[in-house]
Amino acid sequence: MHVGMSVIFQGFEDPARDREVYARELALADQAEGLGFDSIWAVEHHFTPYTMCPDPLQFLTYMAGRTKRVQLGSMVVVLPWHDPVRVAEHVTMLDVLSGGRFIFGMGRGLGRVEFGGFRVAMDESRSRFIECATAVLEGLDRGYVEFKGEHFDIPRRNLRPAPIATFRGRTYAAAVSPESVKIMAELGVGLLIIPQKPWAQVSAELEEYRTQYRAIRGEEPPAPIVAAWMFVDNDVSRARDMAHRYIGGYYETVMDHYEFASGHLATQKGYEFYGKLTENLDKHGPQGGIDFFTDLQVWGTPEMCLEKIEWIRSLTGAETFISVCSYAGMAAAEADRNLKQVASDILPTLKTWSPVLVGV
Repeated sequence: MHVGMSVIFQGFEDPARDREVYARELALADQAEGLGFDSIWAVEHHFTPYTMCPDPLQFLTYMAGRTKRVQLGSMVVVLPWHDPVRVAEHVTMLDVLSGGRFIFGMGRGLGRVEFGGFRVAMDESRSRFIECATAVLEGLDRGYVEFKGEHFDIPRRNLRPAPIATFRGRTYAAAVSPESVKIMAELGVGLLIIPQKPWAQVSAELEEYRTQYRAIRGEEPPAPIVAAWMFVDNDVSRARDMAHRYIGGYYETVMDHYEFASGHLATQKGYEFYGKLTENLDKHGPQGGIDFFTDLQVWGTPEMCLEKIEWIRSLTGAETFISVCSYAGMAAAEADRNLKQVASDILPTLKTWSPVLVGV
């Protein structure tokens, strides 16, 4: 099994501490290769302390120069906020600089504050995502970008430096809403799963995705990637307490950043799934949502964590697992300990696991 780690640069309300956050997260990322991780991942978010990585490809380019072996993944580049030509150029340049180590993860976006900051209408996000993804993926295959659609009219322009290898098989998309399944199958990309809903529902949607992929493309889809927030400790009581404190604390920032309590997603075109999520939060209360999210993640003793990952893998057929070990104001020493225990007590076992076949 391929095992990665992600840093998310989650900040504090005080902007004066932003440099402190970057120093801490970079210190974790710098250890990844030496600890045996196979990849380093970064997210894209803007304008708030929720996660402060407005340019994941810039960060990954920095890490490319500080590493030799690990792959570098975006989790994700939010396509509706970008011009397709610039995305294709940035992807190609990073891949050339890193010697072909880039894994391209892309997504649609959800934060109203971010869409507003980029002056992009949220009700256009799905169509913009499809057009941008199509233009970028075709451009990376052909070595030039040329596209005409509702949002983008791009004359033919060569990508230089030219792509050094295809991105088919190493492109993934975060697909949370059921409506996205067919879109990702049509695009020919794998799925990046970030736990937000019951695992049984995820498994069922994966089956639908595989069915659509085979029907549309006549081949097997890539195995999905699963990312999860982790807290591991030899003391089960401490692991439980810290998981609810920190993973639960992280989900509080999710609810705040995405304004789940405002109810605007219930009437937002293209975000009907999130409207239902808001309804569930209204029904069960914020603490119910926090507890639900925490229980979806991976925490406990090393044995408990391995058992949870194995169970997730049996449901999804994932061959890549990404751990997030620093979040919600966790002390630097605790985050460092957490990452190192994942590396010492969990990573070696995961690497011995051979692929499983699900839904074949």
